[in-house]
Amino acid sequence: MSNKLSLSLAFGPNPRSQPILDGTVAPEGIELACSEVGAGELFHRQLTHQEFDVSEMSISSLLLITAQGNSPWVAIPIFSTRTFYGTQAIVRRGAGIEKPSDLKGKRVGVNEYQQTAALWARGFFQHEHGIAPTDVEWFMERTEEYSHQGATGFQPPPGVRLNHIPAASSMAQMMLEGELDAIYHYFWGGGGMNRSSVDLFVHDDMRMLFPDPEAEGARYYRKTGVFPFNHTVILRRSIYEQHPWVARNLLEAFETAKQRSYAAARALNQPYLATGLLPPEARAASATDLFPYGLAANREVVELAARYSHEQGLTPREVAVEEVFAPTLLDS
Repeated sequence: MSNKLSLSLAFGPNPRSQPILDGTVAPEGIELACSEVGAGELFHRQLTHQEFDVSEMSISSLLLITAQGNSPWVAIPIFSTRTFYGTQAIVRRGAGIEKPSDLKGKRVGVNEYQQTAALWARGFFQHEHGIAPTDVEWFMERTEEYSHQGATGFQPPPGVRLNHIPAASSMAQMMLEGELDAIYHYFWGGGGMNRSSVDLFVHDDMRMLFPDPEAEGARYYRKTGVFPFNHTVILRRSIYEQHPWVARNLLEAFETAKQRSYAAARALNQPYLATGLLPPEARAASATDLFPYGLAANREVVELAARYSHEQGLTPREVAVEEVFAPTLLDS
């Protein structure tokens, strides 16, 4: 009989975590029963039913439930996905949107208002282009029954006009029918929680708000040094309190898995950093690893997410890093 601690883990597909999911890398002293679950479904299941001991989690939703008190989770500073949210905004031709300032007064779609991609995109448009969340009218695709909002009880703050798109429709359908003007960040594929099934990025009636999204991402990175993440990893608090060593062993295993994925990509002569940056910025940034784990390299970005969350009315106060992450990893 194994003396290892048995834990259930769920994660979305990601090359940096794949060695954990397929068992190539195993955390010391832990036996994982792994499941691959899409992020939207996974977060809903964790927020409503707490099905898995360890999982990926939206940092925005985690900040929200932490601010409410008595969170059943502690976070591990593993940041699995990053991109420049907002730079790939889509606008409808004929909506009168030629530049970011034209978004004022427009109808904007979002998969989920409280999700981290929307949090970062709103912060990007507010602080880089002067468009506050109250300057547009919001239309949310996910139904309250299956959304993070329904699980956490979030309600939009005063001044934010938030509508739910009827279940029989979708963001794509509303864009094509002229009922929406723009989408800040578009998740599509049809079925499940994200109902849109049309690739609006290549549709003749749509165009990118920024003609060169990579150039806008590079500009933002040069100015701020911020490469936003949207997911971290959570561990059931009751397990952490009984076995605090688990948090560091998981962090070390995920770091090993990430480095192994980098090495495998290099061996195949494949680019291993999908960054959304132009080559000069990507080369400069890759020297320090654009996907760092641990709090030392990520504290400022976590604090910025917490600041945006409070600024946008998702949390009633600015949540401190120490409230979110495992105490034994605050020095990581």
